[in-house]
Amino acid sequence: MKMPTIPRALISLIAIGWISAVASGAEGRKNVLFIAVDDLRPELGCYGNAIIKSPNIDRLAKSGVLFENAFCQQAICSPSRTSLLTGTRPDTTKVWDLKTHFRKALPDIVTLPEQFKANGYFTQAMGKIYHHGLDDPQSWSVPTGYPKSSFNAGRPKSAGRGPAFFAIDGPDNALHDGELADMAVGALRGMKEKNQPFFLAVGFIRPHLPFISPKKYWDLYDPMKIPLATNPFRAKNAPPYSIVPGGEIHSYDGVPTGQHLPDDYARQAKHGYYAAVSYVDAQIGQVVNELDRLGLRESTIIVLWGDHGWKLGEHDAWAKHSNVENDTHVPLLVSVPGTAGVGRKCPALVEFVDIYPTLSELAGLPKAATAEGFSFKPLLDDPTKAWKSAAFSQYPRKNGKNNLVGYSMRTARYRLTTWVTKEDLNKVDAVELYDRQTDPEENTNIAANPANQELVAKLTAQWRAGWQGALPK
Repeated sequence: MKMPTIPRALISLIAIGWISAVASGAEGRKNVLFIAVDDLRPELGCYGNAIIKSPNIDRLAKSGVLFENAFCQQAICSPSRTSLLTGTRPDTTKVWDLKTHFRKALPDIVTLPEQFKANGYFTQAMGKIYHHGLDDPQSWSVPTGYPKSSFNAGRPKSAGRGPAFFAIDGPDNALHDGELADMAVGALRGMKEKNQPFFLAVGFIRPHLPFISPKKYWDLYDPMKIPLATNPFRAKNAPPYSIVPGGEIHSYDGVPTGQHLPDDYARQAKHGYYAAVSYVDAQIGQVVNELDRLGLRESTIIVLWGDHGWKLGEHDAWAKHSNVENDTHVPLLVSVPGTAGVGRKCPALVEFVDIYPTLSELAGLPKAATAEGFSFKPLLDDPTKAWKSAAFSQYPRKNGKNNLVGYSMRTARYRLTTWVTKEDLNKVDAVELYDRQTDPEENTNIAANPANQELVAKLTAQWRAGWQGALPK
C-alpha cells in the first residue's frame, strides 16, 4: 500500500500563509490547555476501573467528552507525539524511533502549536510534549521549560538505573511532576495578565517507568486488591515478533530474571503504576483547579491525552512497542465549554491525528491542508454520531534480516494487523486477526482459520484503502 506524501512546495505555501496570518480576530477565541501524560493507559475511574484512584481526571471527564475508542498511530513516545503534533502519520513524518526529528522529512510543516502561534496565540510548553531532546522551538512563543527536580529524586542509591518502582517521603513537588504542576500554575497566572489567547502545553512523565510517587499515593491502595493481568501469555498463533520479549521493566535493578515476572513482583509493580497514576492525577487537578480559580475555565478548551498505552503483564510483557490494544488504545478527554455532549462518553473510533484538525476548527483557525486526520468536533455535541469505520496504527520490527512493518487496523469489532516488508508493502510476512467481540484481550489469532478467509480478504481490502477510505461519510 503506497502511503501518501506531502509535496514540500505545498507545505511551504501553507506555512507562509499561516505565519503571515497574525492575530486577526484573536480576541474572544478560546484558550487551550493541552495536557500530555506519558504511558497512561485508559485505566482510570472514568474509564470504568473501580480500583484506581483518579478523582481529578474523573471530574474533568464529567466536564467534557470521554472518548472510549481513541488510538495512537504508533505506540512509542516520539512517533506518537510527533504524529499528534503534526497531524500526520508516521509514514509521512518518517519518525519511527526515538532519535529522528520530523523536521528532517518535513522541514516546513506547521505544527499544531505553531498554527496557534501564527494566528495570534501565545504558545508555551513545559515538561515532555515532544520527546526528550527533540523539541521544536518554532512551535513555541518562548523556550520550553523543564522542572529542575531530577526525574528520579528520592531514588534509592544504585550503580545502575535503580529499582523499577518505589515511594518517597516528601512533598509532591520534590518530584518532577509536582514541580511541573507548580510551573503550570505559575504560567496560568501569567497568561491571565496577557491580552491574547494562549495555548499552554503541560507534559507529565509519570506513570512512565520508574513508577515513583510520594508514599501517600502508595497508601491509597491495598496491593492484594490490585488484579494481575488475566492473560500473561503470548497470543496463540501470532507471529513470534508481534510482541518483543522482555520489556522496559527488565532494564531496571532488582527485576527478577526471565521473561515471566512472578506474581508477587508483578503485583508490586502494578501497585507502583497505580500509585504513579494517582500522583499525576493530583497534579492535573492542581492545574485545572487553578484554571477555575483564575476564572479561565469557561474560556478554555482542555485536552488530556496519554501518548500511548502500556502492558502491565498482558501478553507476558511490561512495555508498549506493539500493535495490540493495550498499547494503541489511549485515554482522550476533551472539555469544551458550551458543547452539548458534556459529561458523556463517545464510542466512536478517533485517532491522535484527529486532534490537530479538531482544535483548529474549535478555535476557528484555518484548516491544515497537510492534516491526515479528521476533525471530531461534531462528536462533542453528539457523541453517538456515526463516525469513522476504522483507526490505524503501526509498528516497525526487525525479524532476522528482514525489516518489517506491522500495519494495524482497528474497526468496531476487529483488529487486523498485516506484517509487510518495509521495502515492499505488498510482500506480506504474516497476518493477525482478532475478533474483539469474542476475544477482547486479543489472545487468539484467527487469521489462518479457513472459515475466516473471506473476512480477512474483506478487511485487507479495507486496510489497503487506507485512512482516507475510513472517514465519516
